[in-house]
Amino acid sequence: MRILIAGILGAIAMFVWTSIAHVATPLGHIGFSQIPNEVPVVEAMERAIGDHDGLYFFPWVDPSDSKAMQNYAEKTKNSASGFIIYHAPGASNDMMKPMIYEFAKELIEALIAAFLVGVAGIAGYAGRVGFVTLVGVTAAISTNASYWIWYKFPCDYTLAYMAITLIGYFVAALVIAAIVRTRQAPAA
Repeated sequence: MRILIAGILGAIAMFVWTSIAHVATPLGHIGFSQIPNEVPVVEAMERAIGDHDGLYFFPWVDPSDSKAMQNYAEKTKNSASGFIIYHAPGASNDMMKPMIYEFAKELIEALIAAFLVGVAGIAGYAGRVGFVTLVGVTAAISTNASYWIWYKFPCDYTLAYMAITLIGYFVAALVIAAIVRTRQAPAA
């Protein structure tokens, strides 16, 4: 029961932090830029893509082609490259559904962290906080660094989002470590 309570309260702490990070600090906006000549670019995307929401990678090469990497290298010599997350005009701008999904994701993360603390057998509060924070380091690096490496996400964006994740795990750790206490093994 303590693990469940710790996970729920840890998720609430994490959610509060990530909300603050995105609304009250510049961290959630670091690395983003406005498209130069945005209006004609967006109009061109609307004409070309229409109502087909999706993640588009360009220039496109067939990933099953044995020469995919060679073809991509050749195409990018004379062509821009990147990817676009595209939503057609009229796409939902309701923020409630993404916020619910975000909390659910953080609840899963905090429940896993609380479970891991419970089975790790770490007696001290600082050790438990450090343990969950290290789990956060792993989470922060795993996706964000790969996007920087492979898709050339801006370094400042990558570091900002790693910081948001790491601090989120740290605030969850403060709560989880206070609730999930391991029993001391009896002296021999």
